[in-house]
Amino acid sequence: MNWKQPKVYAVKHKSEEIRAASRSGGIFTALSDQVLADGGVIYGCILSDDFDAVHVRAEDCDTRNKMRGSKYIQSRLGNTFRNVKKDLDAGRSVLFSGTSCQVAGLKQFLGRDYEKLLCVDIVCHGVPSPKVWKAYLSWQEQKNNSAIRSVDFRNKGRYGWRDHVETLNFQNSKSTNSKVFRTIFYGHAVLRPSCYECPYKSVMHPGDITIADYWGIEKAAPEYDDNKGVSLVLINNEYGENKFNEIKNAIEWKQTKLEDSMQQPFIAPFPKPNNREQVWKDFFCDDFQKFAIKYGGYGIGNKIKRKIRSILKK
Repeated sequence: MNWKQPKVYAVKHKSEEIRAASRSGGIFTALSDQVLADGGVIYGCILSDDFDAVHVRAEDCDTRNKMRGSKYIQSRLGNTFRNVKKDLDAGRSVLFSGTSCQVAGLKQFLGRDYEKLLCVDIVCHGVPSPKVWKAYLSWQEQKNNSAIRSVDFRNKGRYGWRDHVETLNFQNSKSTNSKVFRTIFYGHAVLRPSCYECPYKSVMHPGDITIADYWGIEKAAPEYDDNKGVSLVLINNEYGENKFNEIKNAIEWKQTKLEDSMQQPFIAPFPKPNNREQVWKDFFCDDFQKFAIKYGGYGIGNKIKRKIRSILKK
């Protein structure tokens, strides 16, 4: 049974290496390390070789490490729920991580509580269309005359935790840093229709523990604000608190105030943009470059640079 109000913490992993490899502060690694050490199983989202988000099962750190980092597309669950049930029925400890709707779906599928199931839900901005993601990748491959080798949705190593720049590396050794997909994503017009009515856009979540980027850390715990990533952790029930206590030797933590930790997904869903229908008409009618110029800010930087050069010449 979840509490009426969660306990709130700012968290950083004590290992700088782990924190650097994580999207925010490394709380997921700390929790999953504990489950793996106890002989348990981890279920989480990775980016496949085809750059699809898919849920997989992990019994080792190498596979688990692929679950780190953000994937700003909806993951394919496949047989994940069935496999979670098999592991639980076999007496295995299981950590399942996913969006709040995925956690709620898993609990509905299982139909009863399992004492060895730890659910960690990730605060979700909303889920963009995989069709737009695939079109974006195809456009980048055409522009760079090469297949994509790897993708980093948010390049924290180069740009810091606060910025949001996607880096694509290509087979021909080229790489590009872009804000096109994130700009389209933050326009909210390509989110799933259900995201505009999401029941989990509040401080109440179905997971035992809820994790997110700690936006607002400069107010809640300014001594943690070093632009290397801080996890916002909501402890939602006694079981989640027990599991959190088990990992405190691996993390730096500070209890913070809920009112200093509020962000839009804790208040209400992002509203459906008035231009959503037009955005989709343009997506299906135009080539992606035109779409990227209109909705992804593509070319704006070059226009500004050209204008500056023109002014300087005068």
